[in-house]
Amino acid sequence: MTAEIIDGKAAAQRLRERVALHAAAFEQAAGRKAGLAVVLVGEDPASAVYVRSKGKATLAAGMASFEHRLPADTPQAELLTLVDALNADAAVDGILVQLPLPRHIDESAVLLRISPDKDVDGFHPVNAGRLATGLPGFVPCTPLGCLLLMEERLGSVAGKDAVVIGRSNIVGKPMAALLTRASATVTIAHSRTQDLAAHVARADIVVAAVGIPQFVKGEWIKPGATVIDVGINRTDAGLVGDVDFAGAASVAGAITPVPGGVGPMTIACLLRNTLVAAHRAAGVPLDERAI
Repeated sequence: MTAEIIDGKAAAQRLRERVALHAAAFEQAAGRKAGLAVVLVGEDPASAVYVRSKGKATLAAGMASFEHRLPADTPQAELLTLVDALNADAAVDGILVQLPLPRHIDESAVLLRISPDKDVDGFHPVNAGRLATGLPGFVPCTPLGCLLLMEERLGSVAGKDAVVIGRSNIVGKPMAALLTRASATVTIAHSRTQDLAAHVARADIVVAAVGIPQFVKGEWIKPGATVIDVGINRTDAGLVGDVDFAGAASVAGAITPVPGGVGPMTIACLLRNTLVAAHRAAGVPLDERAI
């Protein structure tokens, strides 16, 4: 068996097109564009690339982009004052503070300062609680993108046996909550799980988000399973995921590549969350299942 390669770039492009369509309708209904503010503190090269790509994607979707670049030695109090101003700005529907922040700034204090209703990254504890209890909120973009890729291929994950490898607040925990909400049967595993191979071997869906290059072996995978590889690891051989791609692709039914799998969906889901936030803020109706 050779697995179907799940094309994250193509799926992300389709999602961006749906977002652009609804963004144009929102502008007509609300009399303004949906707006995303991105804050970058310092000159971390990777972060600067991410911020630039997010800005371009926001403009391409027909939304307003507000970039705030601050020097690396910006005091925490000054950053919090900016976040307060963005919270109060009616033109800003979503706020994203690019991580990591310089060491002298408490990341949790900054993320807590963002209004949960503008927290389009889905990192605020209020949004984590909303996800856990089934209330409307914002879901972190990477796990949301993973779920959309699964549903696009499988139609529904209801009743499926899913193993999520990784327990971070950014991917693992919200991924498990999303799958549970979608009626999958979910096991949260991690690098210390005993007999991890046995857990993976029974899974219809495997989400690898453990941050260890090629940690998940191909021989662990159940024949025909859907494998979502969230890992992005830089090695001497180039970028690799958390899954042994060649081994897994020989038995899985479908698998995401690295790069070109989950990554493109993350920014597309950020745009989606911003558009949803804009509709909620303006009181403009939106069928969120349509995007």
